[in-house]
Amino acid sequence: MKAKELCAMNSYEEKKQRRIDYYNEKAEKLEQESGRLAKESSEMVSAIPPGQPLLVDHYSYKADKNYRDRAWNKMDKSVEVGKKADYYRSKAEAAEKNTAISSDDPDAVTKLKEKLQKLQDFQSYMKKVNAYYRKNGTMKGFEGISDEKAAEIDEAVKSGYSWETAPYAAYRLSNNNAEINRLKKRIASLERREETGFVGWQFEGGEAVANSEENRLQLIFDEKPTEEQRSKLKGWGFRWSPSNMAWQRQLNGNAIYAAGQIDFIRPLDGRTPRELQPKPKAKNEQER
Repeated sequence: MKAKELCAMNSYEEKKQRRIDYYNEKAEKLEQESGRLAKESSEMVSAIPPGQPLLVDHYSYKADKNYRDRAWNKMDKSVEVGKKADYYRSKAEAAEKNTAISSDDPDAVTKLKEKLQKLQDFQSYMKKVNAYYRKNGTMKGFEGISDEKAAEIDEAVKSGYSWETAPYAAYRLSNNNAEINRLKKRIASLERREETGFVGWQFEGGEAVANSEENRLQLIFDEKPTEEQRSKLKGWGFRWSPSNMAWQRQLNGNAIYAAGQIDFIRPLDGRTPRELQPKPKAKNEQER
């Protein structure tokens, strides 16, 4: 991707695009390597006289066998490398198709509100369509729907299940409304997080950092944790990040709770990680 296009992205989108580019570049290099190995193998095999068997009692047997083994090993390697190329290509495609809004995205609230508005508009539209149909017994004459399309909708309702008495079934409105409520709760949660924030703490042998830019709770140890400690960190959702030199997980209330269950990262002042966190402002304080 061009530098100008990257500049138009926020930090999260840029990081995502760089990951996609990395996967594609990795796949391309592996595809080239697979092709090279396959070509070399074919060239080696073509040098063997057609139908020429291995002559077990001949002085050339060992050299001939080694040559053939190298040829077939190259082909096996080509297939193996090709599978790795397919793996990275599929990861790139999956990342590109993933339109989920991550909490790591600094524009997550804005994007979620835009998505919420579309769902709310669609909910209103479905209700309007159903009300028109129930009143008129047809969709003909409804603004924005052609007579041909209206006839298709009318036929679909008539030939559908007996309990479906309108173009949009009750479950469609119910599911859409459930998604609206889910988004409202998620937006409220993210807004509380942005307003309140999280704080880190010192613990014996290290520090917990509430990295809001990376949206990660990061545990930085003075010395490498023991095998038992690493096992416990993994059990509570923390993963080692070589680039950040820290054990980390997404920064949210669940991360703070998880940290509170790990005895060797307890704050030095004796409080729990949750007790250290700022308290959300009361609703009347927010409205002042």
